[in-house]
Amino acid sequence: MNTEAATSQSAPTGPTDASDTSVVSAPSTASDTSAIERVVAAVERAQRAKDPDAFLALFHPEAIWTTAHGKVLLGLDAIAEFTRAVLPAATWDGEVTYEPVHIRFLRPDVAAVKVRQVYRSAGSDGEGGSEGAPLYVMTKQDDGQWLLHACQNTGVLAD
Repeated sequence: MNTEAATSQSAPTGPTDASDTSVVSAPSTASDTSAIERVVAAVERAQRAKDPDAFLALFHPEAIWTTAHGKVLLGLDAIAEFTRAVLPAATWDGEVTYEPVHIRFLRPDVAAVKVRQVYRSAGSDGEGGSEGAPLYVMTKQDDGQWLLHACQNTGVLAD
């Protein structure tokens, strides 16, 4: 995973390879990076279990969520209504993985997290399924907990 600050330090030029897991700089503590990684892992667990309550517990009350199909959900109530209707009825037959591939701390309490989301078909050898490239803007709360605050779930088109 790539972790960097949005500061006056020089930013990488050119496209970023999603498999780049180097650490560029870390203005925040390693514990913040670990906490963010745990939130992404919790998203994965909630999605695999099709558990709306576990998923919704990861959001800030004033969160914004844009689905992979462009539906904009403003606030936790709207996100909850959508999630409770869609997640338990999801029909994928394989597994889903979520991997944080890039974390950029915009401020010590705000991070942009690029995630690689892969749905694999049941019984496949890694072939089949679909991929997404969500962006999570996460905020650190007064109690130290990181929450999803502004998220865009983007599907990746096959070449």
